[in-house]
Amino acid sequence: MSLTVSGCVVVHGEREVLPTTTRAEAAKALRQFTDAYNKADKAYDSSLDADYTTGALADIDSARLKAGHVNSPGGNSGHSPLEFDDVTYTIPKKAGWPRWFLADAHGNKGGDERWLLVFTRNGLSDPFQVAYLTLVAPGDVPKFTTDKNGWAEAVPANSAQLAASPAGLGQDYATYLKSGGTVFADGPHTSGWRTDRKKSTKPGLATQYIDEALTGGDYAPLALRTADGGAMVFFTTRYYAKQTAAAGTSVPTPNQDVKALTKGEIKQSLTMQFVSNQVALDPAGTGKVSILGRIQGLTSAQGS
Repeated sequence: MSLTVSGCVVVHGEREVLPTTTRAEAAKALRQFTDAYNKADKAYDSSLDADYTTGALADIDSARLKAGHVNSPGGNSGHSPLEFDDVTYTIPKKAGWPRWFLADAHGNKGGDERWLLVFTRNGLSDPFQVAYLTLVAPGDVPKFTTDKNGWAEAVPANSAQLAASPAGLGQDYATYLKSGGTVFADGPHTSGWRTDRKKSTKPGLATQYIDEALTGGDYAPLALRTADGGAMVFFTTRYYAKQTAAAGTSVPTPNQDVKALTKGEIKQSLTMQFVSNQVALDPAGTGKVSILGRIQGLTSAQGS
């Protein structure tokens, strides 16, 4: 503990630029998360991994487990443990909280895709929790800027050196999904998703979407400097999809998982709420942002 000239107490180096964790602690955090995740998945009990998830992943995972429990109170008969190998840890040096790092692993599910898990914590006594989990193609994981000791560089959320500020990327994405624009490169999670949404409105069934950014607390975007000067950015959005049936028709019957998370009776409309976490490549200077991966989950629904 030290005392600054202004009299402000600095504890545990909050103002000193330090690695956010050790490589051994990072490996331990991944083991703890995987063990807890598997226990929760087997029992369909979100309390079993609640200490190891936060932010977008906590929303998505807890809703999935809730639906699973409603439909299979005895647990997940099809449970198959998630396992990771070939893990690379990218640990940035930074000052202040939260402390966070990236684990890039191969999983026994998802084919050859790489699992990207962002672990974060807000205090030394807290466990590391996974806030972001996405899957990307192996060749899409960039090289990161590292110093002589292998520590990476965290990019400030308000950085003006990139094509889009990480802090504003969630709102940029919400705006793009509604109106299009030039911020994002074409791809399945940008132009492709806009096309799919247009197809969801059919004769007798209208579908409306509302998108918004989630940026506070454990939903805050996190960015790592890539070797080319750009950044890999993780960010969260939420969206609502409202299906409304024309008079004399009805909303298509949702599946059992949707029903488990739905309140009210579905008569003429069904409003579904989703949380979505994305990972993007944000180039230095100018250029278009590429969405490399996205995982979303239904978190609630309302019938009327």
